Amino acid sequence: MFENICFFIKFANRTKEELSENSMKKIAIPTRDGMVDDHFGHCAYYTVVTLDEHNQVVKQERMDSPEGCGCKSNIASVMQEMEITLMIAGNMGMGAYNKLSAHGITVIRGCHGKVDDVLRSYQNSELQDSLESCDHHDCDHHEEKPVFVVPSFSK
Repeated sequence: MFENICFFIKFANRTKEELSENSMKKIAIPTRDGMVDDHFGHCAYYTVVTLDEHNQVVKQERMDSPEGCGCKSNIASVMQEMEITLMIAGNMGMGAYNKLSAHGITVIRGCHGKVDDVLRSYQNSELQDSLESCDHHDCDHHEEKPVFVVPSFSK
């Protein structure tokens, strides 16, 4: 009972800023030239987006990608430390998928298009995981036939 009271007091004493911070979501999107990269492990960089409790963008930043394959790098642990909980990706192998999942990062695969358009589709609950993955490392078939294409929105 004492533990429950301590938890309640700790929760009740949180500031409004701390409560808001906890309801924010961080998303990583493998990116190349403003587009969702078709292969997670070979992206030029990650677009990291923070959404507030109303699913609105409050911050967008760039994180350089480590060299090498996604499943053999430390990117999953780095993203976990950054409190990223979702990856919206073109495609990836099961090794990378499993590594991200083991670090508490949910993955939506099969996305293709401009980062802003794909993000908007996520905000509108229009994305679903394609459940498809690469089974080889030098994968180049994604550009020919994307699994999920998000139409470009005019601005």
